[in-house]
Amino acid sequence: MHRAAVLQEMKYIDLHCDALTSEGVLQVTKENLRRGGCMLQCFAAFVNVQKCTPAGRFARAVFLCEKFDKMCKEEGYRVVRKFSDIEEGKLNAMLTVEEGGAIEGSLEKLEELYFRGVRMMTLTWNFENEIGAANASAFAAPQNTPTGLTAFGRSAAERMKELGMIADVSHGSDRLVKDVAEIMRGPFAASHSNARSVFPHPRNLGDREIRLIADSGGVIGLNFFADFLSPDRSAAGQKEAILAHAEHIIKVGGEDVLAIGSDFDGIPENPYLKNPSFMPEFIMELQKKFGGDAAEKICRKNALRVFREVLK
Repeated sequence: MHRAAVLQEMKYIDLHCDALTSEGVLQVTKENLRRGGCMLQCFAAFVNVQKCTPAGRFARAVFLCEKFDKMCKEEGYRVVRKFSDIEEGKLNAMLTVEEGGAIEGSLEKLEELYFRGVRMMTLTWNFENEIGAANASAFAAPQNTPTGLTAFGRSAAERMKELGMIADVSHGSDRLVKDVAEIMRGPFAASHSNARSVFPHPRNLGDREIRLIADSGGVIGLNFFADFLSPDRSAAGQKEAILAHAEHIIKVGGEDVLAIGSDFDGIPENPYLKNPSFMPEFIMELQKKFGGDAAEKICRKNALRVFREVLK
């Protein structure tokens, strides 16, 4: 199938990018998304706890929510707050938060972010917060952190379920994933994570965690960060590695669990997938390796299923 045919037939959804906080030349631009055939891009309001005071995290999240609103208005993105907002033929955009410390241990602030349009929140980043434990503290802590959700974290997860906000366990400890599965008893996500069995980086998911997400009806977004994929930094090596992670996640969790979570603008340029405009070539590889039906699930149908069920 040629690139033009892919653009026509196989639109994709990306569960995570950091364009709202990236500086310099952006990977995620409206033009690159259109060239790549993006149907819906999730934009993360990433709160970097290393650059915020503890009392300044929520204010930073609110600032980024306002930046998202302004960007969508100026550039013509269609804002998605419920499943029925997603429109074929439009470039849809969904607001998320990365780093649950943004709510500063307050359910009221969680609710405020929801009413500002946030529909998914990554519960932790690289450090433990009021919600729970990270799977790596500056990528140095043991990957099997024995702690998971805190008591407040359990309350936050329960409130997210009530509101209709997707709980995102990327960056969370193995125990945190288990705790979230027990509370949600329904779909949750790892928006930008890969498979630890393919490459043993602490940011990647173990097989048990992959199965927990799959059993919930949730999704795992393939992350394009070279450091999480393979020591081979060549374009060919990265292509092989991304497909290997995809294959393993499907083997462990089934083809209904896999999605796309690029991490564009939060990562250095991947030599194989430099920005969204390169997605049609990757989609063709997915079609060749897994078949058209599975590729369509990976590209958008699995994410759409979760949006339909969770976004109220």
